[in-house]
This record gives sequence, structure tokens and C-alpha cells, in this order.
Amino acid sequence: MLETQDLTIRFGGHVAVDRVSCRFEAGTLTAIVGPNGAGKTTYFNLVSGQLPASEGRVRLQGEDLTRLPAAVRTHKGLGRAFQLTQLFPGLSAHENVRLAIQARESARRGIGMDLWRVWSDHRDWMAEADRLLERVRLSDKATQPASSLPHGDQRKLEVGLLMALDPKVYMFDEPTAGMSVDEVPVVLDLIRALKARRDIVILLVEHKMDVVRELADRIVVLHHGRLVADGEPAEVIASPVVQQAYLGVAGTARDA
Repeated sequence: MLETQDLTIRFGGHVAVDRVSCRFEAGTLTAIVGPNGAGKTTYFNLVSGQLPASEGRVRLQGEDLTRLPAAVRTHKGLGRAFQLTQLFPGLSAHENVRLAIQARESARRGIGMDLWRVWSDHRDWMAEADRLLERVRLSDKATQPASSLPHGDQRKLEVGLLMALDPKVYMFDEPTAGMSVDEVPVVLDLIRALKARRDIVILLVEHKMDVVRELADRIVVLHHGRLVADGEPAEVIASPVVQQAYLGVAGTARDA
């Protein structure tokens, strides 16, 4: 469903991602791991359109997205959750989710400024937002501004927004970062539920190897911007290159 071909980006003389080629099939969860500065988040930024590629291609279901901006890629089906939450801080949790649903439907059906149709659909959008907030366990905080929510609840709300967009590709960049021990299982349960679907791709950048072992069908390892290992979790984790490049490096620092 998703493919990167020789994907590369240079910052001056530094090659941050170096000719990374990968194919990601529907029904799989791939963990992208590596030491601090390996290029994981930069690779995500290239795929989702936050950064323009110096070379290479990004294709979704055969369509070349390489020169398209991030917003258009989102409409095409690339959904991204970030290390730092990306919410509408002044709007309530419910309004955040409802707007994501409205944006999805407007893009799919070309609603534009047809106000009669918008109002006729409004009740359905509200009900769907209610259901999604219940799934991320934020029903009791639906009316609170996003900016007033604790960090863990903001992370859950961002997952709710991503689910509201119903993308073909879910991209999670350290989804449990900064969450308390009690909050982490909620997000992991949501990812497990998404993984049960067979029609989507899930990509996960995560430093916690226990999470990777539990969730991943496949592990891709980046080191100095290059793909150095790719395969089943047990095989990749046991490989000498990963032992040296990743497991021997403190895994608490964040990717830049």
C-alpha cells in the first residue's frame, strides 16, 4: 500500500535519510527503530510531507505523493500523530474530533460550503465524535478545552483525531512519550484494535522495546539515516547490527 523508494534528504552536507527503500503492506504494523539521531522522525516527516525529499519517491497505492504538501497527503490517506501533540488548543476535545470528522467527509464528498448539507450531516458528526471520545476514554472531558487537558489526555485526544480521519496509513511517532504508567495501556489498546484491521498500514516509531516486541509484525532499523536491518522482530532484535547500533545505546533520548 505504501512505498518509499530511495528516499533521501540532505541538510547542507549532512545526509539525514539516505536512500531508504521500503514497502509496507496492508494489515501490518511496522516498528521503525534506531538510536538517537538515526533519522526515524525525519523519515516520518518525508513520508507525511512535513519535509521535502532531496531525492526518491513516496507512493501510496501506486500514486506518487512525493511533491504533494502534507495537507494533501492527509486527504489522500496518510495520517500522522506527532511526538508533540498537534491540537486546536482553544477548542473542546469534542470540537477537535468533530472538526477532524468534518474535514474527512468534506474531502471525500466535496461538500465545500454547501451549508444545507453541512447542517444535515452535523448530527451524525456529533454522534461519531461522541463514539470516538468514548473509545479514547475522554467522554468525561468532552467539553474541556484541549489546552486544559493533562499531557496524557492530549496524547489520547490526538489518537482520537487520527482515528477520526480514518486514514489508509496510521503513523505514530512515540505515541506513549510523556504518558504515565496508568495512561500507556489506553493508547496501546487503541493501536492493538487498529492492528486487527486488515485494510490499513500502521507505522510506529517507538523507543520502548517491550512495546515494539508486543505490537510489531516487522522491525525496520535506521542508523545514520540508512536502513541497516529489516525483518521479523525476533530476528532483527537478535542481529549483531541492532545489538551494536541500537540496544547498546541508551534508548530514552528522543530522535531529533
